[in-house]
Amino acid sequence: MFGPAILARTLSEYGPPTSGGLRWQYHSRSDRHSKVASWGVAFDLMLASSLLREHAKQDKVVLGINHTMSDFVSKRSKDLDLVIARPAGPIEDANPQTLVSLVDKYGIELLPEEADALQSLPELTVGPVGSVLVAMEAKAAMTAHGKAQPRLYDELSSSHLCIHGESQTALAIGYVQVNVSDQFISSNPKNVGLMTRGLEPDVSIHKQPADTLSMMNKLSQLRTRADSSGVGFDALGVTVLKMVNDGTPVEIVNDPPAPAPGAPFHYATMIMRMATRYDTQFRGI
Repeated sequence: MFGPAILARTLSEYGPPTSGGLRWQYHSRSDRHSKVASWGVAFDLMLASSLLREHAKQDKVVLGINHTMSDFVSKRSKDLDLVIARPAGPIEDANPQTLVSLVDKYGIELLPEEADALQSLPELTVGPVGSVLVAMEAKAAMTAHGKAQPRLYDELSSSHLCIHGESQTALAIGYVQVNVSDQFISSNPKNVGLMTRGLEPDVSIHKQPADTLSMMNKLSQLRTRADSSGVGFDALGVTVLKMVNDGTPVEIVNDPPAPAPGAPFHYATMIMRMATRYDTQFRGI
């Protein structure tokens, strides 16, 4: 599984300039982290599912970026970071984006082994979205863990409700990154003002590992489902990061409080569960 390492490596580099010309590894108003996280999930899912690779090879599926899904019952809509879907029609772009070309677009940092694995896959093209098969929502809890819990819970809950409100058979994946660092520099307006004047930013202090454990407990309350007749995410994964947001490298944390290998929230468990569900649920396409 490559996704978490790719995410940490990419977030170790600064993103594009924002307000005041400042560059951040993580900016709360940017979707850079969620796009890279979702890309990694799609990459690993392609590697894990032989049927998905076959569907991509036969042009039976396309990628959708920031695709809007609408709950037929509540009439609410939500933009999903990335979806894998049946094409709604022919791809008219003469040079369409692909899973490969998104590497440069998102500034994703790949090692040679990862680049070789990516090149070995059939082309998965960004195209017009028809019936959604897999929908991904990525969220992050980098600071103020307690304050963020209700918002994160509500946003993730609304995601699976919108996905299954439009297509009960679609596989809904929730992927959350939780920061276990005891310090963090937020990209809030106060810090932006300080830094643009050449002053040191305020540093938020976390109570770790208690803050991360509390967030993990809240995430465990999210609904999940065993098959397409239920309500909830079809798979839910958590990656624990150590990130200060000061230019130092981002680390993946595998020891507690991170989910243990084989645990329901472990990243590899999420990927293998979705690959198995895809291979059985969509074999008739």
